[in-house]
Amino acid sequence: MSIEINNESGAEVGEQGLVELATHVLGEMGINPLAELSIVVIDERTMAELHEKWMGEPGPTDVLAFPMDELRPGGGARGDADIAADPALLGDVVLCPPVAARQAEEAGHSAQEELELLCTHGILHLLGYDHAEPEEHKEMFGLQARLLESWREVRSPR
Repeated sequence: MSIEINNESGAEVGEQGLVELATHVLGEMGINPLAELSIVVIDERTMAELHEKWMGEPGPTDVLAFPMDELRPGGGARGDADIAADPALLGDVVLCPPVAARQAEEAGHSAQEELELLCTHGILHLLGYDHAEPEEHKEMFGLQARLLESWREVRSPR
């Protein structure tokens, strides 16, 4: 996997940990090892601008995902037993640490754990998952929870 992280936020984040998490998530999802992903970490002002421009909503948000190749669950850079997975430029996951820190405090965990959750969420969006409908929500958030659990097991073996 080629995973590039660019921290433009001025905030201190565990950049290497996010790269390792993204590598884990993409591996667990069966993404071609030649796939490329970009993680961008930005400040609230920049996130608010992107949120308004691309989503039509005011104020900053926690994560945005900008897919590059047309992907859908089970397609694109993923393969199955019969078809080899093609490499792909997955796109950008954009994270906002100040928003993540506020959410982390409300959720009772660390800001880094919140960024890991948001990064995983963004990657799933890049892979074509969504949560607009109840069934989609159940599938995406269940998968997100399983991926984070497996990541934490890898990070802290028993």
